[in-house]
Amino acid sequence: MRVIGVDPGLGITGFGIIEQQGQQLQSICYGTVRPPTKFSLPLRLKYLFDEIMQLCQEYRPDILSIEDTFYQKNVKAALSLGQARGTVLLAGAIYGIPCKEYSPRKVKNSVTGNGAATKEQVQFMVQRILNLPEKPTPLDASDALAIALCYLNQPEW
Repeated sequence: MRVIGVDPGLGITGFGIIEQQGQQLQSICYGTVRPPTKFSLPLRLKYLFDEIMQLCQEYRPDILSIEDTFYQKNVKAALSLGQARGTVLLAGAIYGIPCKEYSPRKVKNSVTGNGAATKEQVQFMVQRILNLPEKPTPLDASDALAIALCYLNQPEW
């Protein structure tokens, strides 16, 4: 099973692809998508869409695991996040990839055992769980790997 985890954002979107064979987990790749800030909103969304489509085409994930929207006081930030999430979900839907959404608290709890863990604690545990030689950076990428791990950690799967 191959899972792509996505930590969506209009400025930076983290992604991480993990493959599970039996009990073995392997990080295939991780990184970020950074639409140029000089682009207009439609062009930034298209850039994000094209990059996620390319990842789906190249790595053929079985599942798209994405962080769910959480409460935000800043309406503009919430709308930007929603637009980025919608763009990622559309790319997955075009490839027919089933999607699972998880709250930030659920992701943190799944990986660290603490729903209030810091990003650095999540990063540390992702490195340990996946036996990576160094911490996955930036934090958006380690969060995306944690989101993929969250899917794989669910007892119903």
